[in-house]
Amino acid sequence: MTLIHSPKKVLSAVALTTLALTLAACNNQSNNGAASTLVVQESADIPTLDPGTTYDTGSGQVVENLYETLLTYKGNSLSELAPQLATQWTEGNEGREYRFTLREGVKFHAGNDFKCADAEYTFRRNLVTNTADSGNWFLSESLLGTGANANDDTSITWQRITDAVKCDGETLVFKLPKADPAFLSKLAYTGQSIVDSAHAKEIGEWDGTEATWKAAVGKDLTGSPLAKDPSGTGAYRLLEKTANALTATAFEDYWGDKASIKNIVIQLVPEQAARLQAFERGDADLIETGGRPIIEEQLTGKEGIAILDNLPDTGAFGISMNQNMKDATRIGSGKLDGKGIPANFFSDVDVRRGFVAAFNVPQYIKEVQGEKGEARNFLLPDTFPGYDKNLEAPKFDLEAARAAFQRAWGGQVWANGFTLNATYRAGSVSAQTGMELLKKNIESLNPKFRVNIVAKQWSEIISDGAAGKELMIITGWAPDYADPDNFVHTFYSSDGYYQPRLNFKDTQLDTWINEARTITDTARRNELYANIARRAADQAYYVLLPSNPGILAYRDTVKGISAEAFNPMISFRTGTLWKALSKG
Repeated sequence: MTLIHSPKKVLSAVALTTLALTLAACNNQSNNGAASTLVVQESADIPTLDPGTTYDTGSGQVVENLYETLLTYKGNSLSELAPQLATQWTEGNEGREYRFTLREGVKFHAGNDFKCADAEYTFRRNLVTNTADSGNWFLSESLLGTGANANDDTSITWQRITDAVKCDGETLVFKLPKADPAFLSKLAYTGQSIVDSAHAKEIGEWDGTEATWKAAVGKDLTGSPLAKDPSGTGAYRLLEKTANALTATAFEDYWGDKASIKNIVIQLVPEQAARLQAFERGDADLIETGGRPIIEEQLTGKEGIAILDNLPDTGAFGISMNQNMKDATRIGSGKLDGKGIPANFFSDVDVRRGFVAAFNVPQYIKEVQGEKGEARNFLLPDTFPGYDKNLEAPKFDLEAARAAFQRAWGGQVWANGFTLNATYRAGSVSAQTGMELLKKNIESLNPKFRVNIVAKQWSEIISDGAAGKELMIITGWAPDYADPDNFVHTFYSSDGYYQPRLNFKDTQLDTWINEARTITDTARRNELYANIARRAADQAYYVLLPSNPGILAYRDTVKGISAEAFNPMISFRTGTLWKALSKG
């Protein structure tokens, strides 16, 4: 999952006052946990409530509580899965067929009973629509052998889709073209939540038939009828969503243990100072704090505020180096003359090795992460299977960097120098600091070296990065599912999600990556990922940023938050679902 910051909307002072009074009234009426309200304040809006296109954390934290998937993660484990809407499953045909027994006695918010037909409709809808703004590409890879939709891959037919997922009575059956070791964990992703098919069709969604499927291919679901009027099986149902707030309430007919907290309110509060003030007053139970520096400097030790630190980091970040820049207007002279760079400047491995050796990871950990975190040897979280902790991480070594630059481009880089632009997200202190540290060290090596730091809006970076028009940007990934392939293919494959940011092809890496994603032998997969990590380090494809343990601040009246319960694959701020929380 790309880390996305949604466009912000201004919340007026009048709206804030109205919301505060409303919530105060709610809280004053609460005499016990069952009647309480959990108040969350965020800086960004909630783009969609349609699972079929949910692919950002703002939407995901709501969708995962309104809807449910077939499987979920067990406790705080990243490797063990537990039943949710499926009660059991079997694997057959050497990993190419899965049969799911579905839970009985489950109702959707609209009142319909959950049946196999709902699951069948859900997965077919995801395969049919499969927009670029959804996570359905990885479901399609498993079930159709391609991440594309039928508009981009004409070999996809209705028959292939219906053969891939269908009901055998009330048993849901998946058929895969080849084994996929990550398939079960993909089904635990929020975007694969089961929708109420009868309700969806009634309010104007795709009717699920062969006669209309082609018209639904690639359809934007962000503002769909289902996004406005969701009906899931989750412990909470939507009450209202406005431009400034979302309200959900406990679902009385929920099949599982009933939620302790009755109402959830998520407010849009763009101003960090306003969020912090509300949090310290107790008007908000959870907020987007601004990260570790804010929590450590402004919130630690405050009355009524609890801190949970050293949470597992499941993200991976690095600075990408584009080996074939697609925008000639952003590389100066376009030559190795000190006034710019050629478009393929980073195709020389010694240039990349120079940049990697010049990045001071220990200093970054100290200045940006409050001395928390460790250097990494690979763009794969060290909490994930497949990460080889025995492989040494790149070292900060200016002499090694100098030697690499002296070799680069047959000595031309050292003799003539270069001028290039490195981009960071405007407003991100950590990204700016990282780029400034790199700039300082690179320029200290040779007076002819010049790195210009450029601040840009996140939306521009995303679009330009996807078009190959960014030379150096911080590139990060949060997992869609707990399998190493989600990171390794994304970052290092020649057809991976971030390939436009790098523009390189390494046939050896591709061979290893493709083998690892089609076998279920854990030992062999770990061996392959270790090989990939060693080669990627040798070829210096990224400047690697360190791990960054999580930290969470919350009002101490909220119960159910702990290291033992925290699962980083759950996108809500507490690492658990709303139904597991209570208020004392």
